[in-house]
Amino acid sequence: MATIRSIGQAAALSLVAVASPSVAQNVQVNGLSDVSFGSISGFGADLTRSQSICAFSGLLGGRYTVTASGSGTGGAFTLANGAARLPYEVQWSTSAGQTSGTNLAANVPLAGQTMLLSCPVLQTTNASLIVILRSTALSAATAGSYSGTLTVILSAN
Repeated sequence: MATIRSIGQAAALSLVAVASPSVAQNVQVNGLSDVSFGSISGFGADLTRSQSICAFSGLLGGRYTVTASGSGTGGAFTLANGAARLPYEVQWSTSAGQTSGTNLAANVPLAGQTMLLSCPVLQTTNASLIVILRSTALSAATAGSYSGTLTVILSAN
């Protein structure tokens, strides 16, 4: 008799946009929302959730840095169910509608990103935030409901 394990809700995302006071109004992000993986019963494939957002810097050249941290120890990208942990990956793409991008490491800035003011003016999206639960982590996870917080910081550079 086979047992189907269910790993419930996955992650809640929150966003903080920061910059030095003189340029704080020049960095903005719109369209970020919570991520839910729902009830998971298949563990043979990676699960990916991507959302298209508007990220920009109004500074000359549209330069910004992305830094992400999770709610795990030291900012690690992990979901929690009591003492049980479920690691996840975070990727960033400077194109909307992507399901893969540049891997982000917890608390390590990804500099050199560029976007211009066009997305809020044109009401479009121009970047993707991607969250991945790898099949190897899912197959090793204890059954239960997992949750966590991912903080994404955009700063002018």
